Amino acid sequence: MDAFKLLTRSTRFSKSATAPAAESTARLPSTGKAANPQLFRTAAGEKLESEKNKKKRKRGAAAAEEDGENDAAELDFFQSSKRSAAAKAESSAPAKGDEEHTSDQDDESDEEDEMDEVERRTILNSHKIKVTDLRDLDEIQPQPAATTDSKKKKKKQKKEETPVLSKKEQKRARRVYPQPLTSFKELRTRYKISSRLAENVAEQGFTVPTEVQLGTLPLLLGDSSVSKSNEEPDLLVVAPTGSGKTLSFLVPVINKIVRHHHSSQSDEHGILSIIVAPTKELASQIVNEGRKLVAGTGVKITLMKKGMRVVERDDENEANVLDEDSEASGSDDEEDDDDKPKKASSNVPVTKSDILVTTPLQLVNALSEHQTKPMAKLPLVRSLVLDEADVLLDPLFREQTLDIWRSCIHPDLRVSLWSATMGSNIDDLTRSTIKERQADIGQTSTTQHPLVRLVVGLKDSAIPNIEHKLVYAATEQGKLLGLRQLLRPAAATASDVRLRPPFLIFTQTIPRAIALHSELKYDIPAEAGGSSRIAVLHSDLSDTQRSEIMRDFRKGEIWILVTTDLLARGVDFRGINGVVNYDIPNSAAVYVHRVGRTGRAGREGGIAVTYYTKEDIPYVKSIANIIDVSEKLRGTEGEKSIQKWLLDSLPDLSKKNKKELKKHGVKARQVSKQVGEGKEGDGKGLRRMRISTKSGFERRMENRRKGAIEASRSRKANEEERGGDVSDAGSWNGLQD
Repeated sequence: MDAFKLLTRSTRFSKSATAPAAESTARLPSTGKAANPQLFRTAAGEKLESEKNKKKRKRGAAAAEEDGENDAAELDFFQSSKRSAAAKAESSAPAKGDEEHTSDQDDESDEEDEMDEVERRTILNSHKIKVTDLRDLDEIQPQPAATTDSKKKKKKQKKEETPVLSKKEQKRARRVYPQPLTSFKELRTRYKISSRLAENVAEQGFTVPTEVQLGTLPLLLGDSSVSKSNEEPDLLVVAPTGSGKTLSFLVPVINKIVRHHHSSQSDEHGILSIIVAPTKELASQIVNEGRKLVAGTGVKITLMKKGMRVVERDDENEANVLDEDSEASGSDDEEDDDDKPKKASSNVPVTKSDILVTTPLQLVNALSEHQTKPMAKLPLVRSLVLDEADVLLDPLFREQTLDIWRSCIHPDLRVSLWSATMGSNIDDLTRSTIKERQADIGQTSTTQHPLVRLVVGLKDSAIPNIEHKLVYAATEQGKLLGLRQLLRPAAATASDVRLRPPFLIFTQTIPRAIALHSELKYDIPAEAGGSSRIAVLHSDLSDTQRSEIMRDFRKGEIWILVTTDLLARGVDFRGINGVVNYDIPNSAAVYVHRVGRTGRAGREGGIAVTYYTKEDIPYVKSIANIIDVSEKLRGTEGEKSIQKWLLDSLPDLSKKNKKELKKHGVKARQVSKQVGEGKEGDGKGLRRMRISTKSGFERRMENRRKGAIEASRSRKANEEERGGDVSDAGSWNGLQD
């Protein structure tokens, strides 16, 4: 062996490190944090933000020279002890005459920080943020109150002079331009959030806000552009996957609870905010992120679990009184034994938490005692957050979600709905639900607060910072061969796709996920970890198994995770290099959420590979359109993977077929219950859809070998059983009379 080659083998990485071109091609999402978490930026917006920051620095220096202290209320670890002590003394005991002076200075600084509408519009448009007021035009632009004498005249004038606005004019009238959040430091200086909460945000390393944070945080923390009274609106948010929506709704919710604790109503104890998520994995992730932000604030966030009591019911007190009366009068032993488990369940203490994160069914079961009693009310809840709202308001979860919504009876309740995909039916359903709830509570239309929708980028589109590949594999065996080539990143495939672990593989059903996992189980060599590097995750597993698999995957002990759409929404894996759609998704929205598991927080280098076969051709066009739009946003018109001839040749799908695909998936891959009934068509279809690369002849020969082995074993067992009877019987004695 050449010693020079052996010694210089490790130096080959230094060459690629010095070459910028090689470094850019080898960049992966798992290599580290993204330099810029923002997906959409233009030069005009950057100029305005930089100019604003320069003005802030100049004004801060001038104020420091005049007053001897910074106007920004942020931590300064390098200031002198004398100055900090003086600042503490001034802040702790201000004079009465100075209070007005300081308030005037704060108002002046806020006025200097205020942008005019042109600047706000420029920054929001540069980040592709669109804010719309969904209320009626009469509520958005109220007319001045008229006197009794001139009412009749104005009514006639309205009938004669009421101009009919066009659709474009109505859209312009509904547009809102709130002041954007250019830096997380403004959370403390401008919006006066809790100092401890601001420190927790800074400790997490958040410096530059993403688009959704830039637009939603000012709205939820109080912005005068929507309502003059700085009233918090009901909010619908459509933002790309991995853009920081969790932080956007956690910070206002926590700050609202901190203010409530410091107010005069601090005697009220109970659940003040509820966050609803469709899966347990997403709910536990929200709790983990929330615990980092609530540290030291006095706010408690809890994950909903089985057997947890959320609220005290009035009928429970009546039941306890009846039990005491029956015990005093004397009852049978059998009745006492039957009542013991009920008493034990009622003795479970009510959870002492400010924020409750739950799935819909768990909270509905807790409020209705597994649907045996009417829903209990939640009188203290002031914030209701629906994460992945399009799923929660889908027919599968709709009734449960609406039951939770109606059980929150506080008049100051605010609702926020968040997702990467949201249809227009969600807007109509939100409006109708808000009006129904206000009618039940007794609120009038005059007390209705704003309903605002914020959209980042193009609605229902995939993130532009990942690479999409649509690969035709013809058959199921072709898909499995292509997937095995992806497991070997050094080998170039027909589509020139190179994907390195860790990555996710999505299938249509649980049986297909299990079958694919068993097929790929031993493809990774034992030197690299073998079968322990591949795992399968689905809803049939227990909670402990699911949490262990998620923990090992986040640690890097599992490289490839085969799963269903259970992990398609909301779950944040920061180091995922790619996503493989082994089975095409049931809808375009599911595709957006699946591929959004990679390219989180603006990271580049993620790859989304989608295999489709002959049976999938009628359902591919919606996915191809999303890929085409994403590539246009990315600006790679010369390197398009979806050609125009392919879009023109793919068939359109009817509404009926779209609904069937969304409910059941591709028919050919559905779990058939007619196995073994002797139908030739079903048998052929099952053989075609089987996840395996073995031919029919090889499987026939394996079945014959298995049958021969089983037959020989059964013959041996029968001979052993008959052996004792033959020895005892002896020889044949002939016929007897």
